[in-house]
Amino acid sequence: TRRGVLGVATCDKGLPAMLMALAGTPDLPTVLVPGGVTLLAEEAEDAGKVQTLPTRFARDEVALDYALEMGCKACGSPGGGCQFMGTAATSQVVAEGLGLSLPHGALSPSGAEIWRDLARRSATALLALENQGIATRDILTDDAIHNAMVVHAAFGGSTNLILHVPAIAHAAGLRRPTVDDWTRLNRSVPRLVDVLPNGPTHYATVQVFLAGGVPEVMLHLRAAGLLRLGVRTVTGRTLGDNLDWWEQSERRRRLREKLSTLDGIDPDNVIMSPARAAARGLTSTITFLRGNLAPEGALVKSTAIAPQLVGADGVYRHEGPARVFTSEAAAIAAVKAGRLQPGDVMVLIGIGPGCGMPETYQITSALKYVKDGQRIALVTDGRFSGVSTGACIGHVSPEAWADGPIARVRDG
Repeated sequence: TRRGVLGVATCDKGLPAMLMALAGTPDLPTVLVPGGVTLLAEEAEDAGKVQTLPTRFARDEVALDYALEMGCKACGSPGGGCQFMGTAATSQVVAEGLGLSLPHGALSPSGAEIWRDLARRSATALLALENQGIATRDILTDDAIHNAMVVHAAFGGSTNLILHVPAIAHAAGLRRPTVDDWTRLNRSVPRLVDVLPNGPTHYATVQVFLAGGVPEVMLHLRAAGLLRLGVRTVTGRTLGDNLDWWEQSERRRRLREKLSTLDGIDPDNVIMSPARAAARGLTSTITFLRGNLAPEGALVKSTAIAPQLVGADGVYRHEGPARVFTSEAAAIAAVKAGRLQPGDVMVLIGIGPGCGMPETYQITSALKYVKDGQRIALVTDGRFSGVSTGACIGHVSPEAWADGPIARVRDG
């Protein structure tokens, strides 16, 4: 008896899963309502940094009272994804890039009236799609997958979408993007968004929303000729039509003005033109690697490596002794105990592609925030949290469990 599907999802696992479910419903109209984001708290650490409090406390870098206070203050509002461009926020912008969410739906302040209005308009859009005979297969196409990948690169999105986007394409019966596709787009698409955790200024996701969010980024991408504008979206209109509306909309003017008035932030410093982004030192999002440890490939979120660690030629170089661990628990215990030194290379093996393929955020976040942690490199056959930053090389293939070369690395 169902006539359409309205999906509501927010975070790292549920939202990609919802997109796969909608993609696997090709004969019905579907619309995704992203759950939005939480607000920044005043005089508090963001929801990414706060997760490193146990490690910093164990190393005597913060006091217990401070840790308790920060742990209680991290979220400025209930509900929504985190304040950073992790997997949750990236999945929201990718959903909009696919055309499965209404324009300017991603990164809305969760629970606020502007978010509730989005939900109401999404339900209305679903009914309109049914009346027009537009189903998911008319929206989710190879060109839509291309646009989502372009948006991912422009936002500096989570590496986990390298896994999720092909899975969404597979669920839709489309061609799955390859490593070569990701490499080509990340070389040609500039990162345009200054947002946590990538920087350089580290604006919050809700501030990206006020600056214009996905459609604002897409205006720059359209000018650069990087989008396929003829794709249909859940508005019933094409992407090109949606961007024409956004460019002249009162909503765009009002929200960008609000960011300037309330936060004193120039929206054009949050979502930048390619020229301004290049001048500010923003680099392409992900670099795909091959080498003797990774003959089938590996990746690094290169845009999130601290600029002071990158040479004048734009290349990150690091040489040091290997410190091998076979579990994240053992690795984080070593970090807490101070057994790793600046210059070491942490090698974390046997993590992927096991059941669930757990992420290694506790390690990457600790290396970012503990003293001298940024001078320790990480190489792993596992994956990362979307908020991971630094010199962290992941998805090394073949993995240790597949008898890859990384399994033979030993201490020293």
